[in-house]
This record gives sequence, structure tokens and C-alpha cells, in this order.
Amino acid sequence: MDEQAVVRALAALAQPLRLQVFRALIVAGAEGLTPGTMAEALDVPQNSLSFHLKELSHAGLVTQERASRHIIYRAAFEQMNALLRYLTENCCQGAACVPERGLNRSSCA
Repeated sequence: MDEQAVVRALAALAQPLRLQVFRALIVAGAEGLTPGTMAEALDVPQNSLSFHLKELSHAGLVTQERASRHIIYRAAFEQMNALLRYLTENCCQGAACVPERGLNRSSCA
């Protein structure tokens, strides 16, 4: 994953509603969700949700598929795994991160 894709993905997830949408899609798994279902579950207007779905899609974090009259959105697990892999590999300049003694934080080994 290149640096620009990482920045786009992190920027997309840095907005509270988009993070909620993405989390809902993660929970839904391969079945995915329709915009109407998400709008109702998150108590957000559909036109506002459409804007946020477009941003997540532009960042490569969600996919969409037409199924009859509906559009099904799904989390792009492969892209999310690539983002996590990038962050993990570049954490602490490649060194393993280990918990600090007595603290709930991690530091570089």
C-alpha cells in the first residue's frame, strides 16, 4: 500500500460518522448492508450517508454492488488489512512494539 492510499484511508476514517459506517460494514461482513439499512441503524439522513459512503469508497475502504434495485455496500477487508499491515510494518521503524512495564501503552523494542 502506498503512502497516498494510507493517507486517504486514514483521512476517511477520521470522521466519526464514516468510522461508524465502516464499523457497521465490518460487523455485517460479506453480506454487506444497503444504504437504507445503514441510515436507519445509524439514525442519519440517507443523503448525508451517501456523501460519507462516497468518501469511504474513494479511499478504497468499501465496495458496492448492485443487487436488483438495491446497492449493497461491503467493507473492503483486503484494503483494511493492507492499511493495518502498512501501519504495523512502519511502526517503530520496523522494530517490534512491546508493552511498557506497568503502563497500558506500547513502545519500540
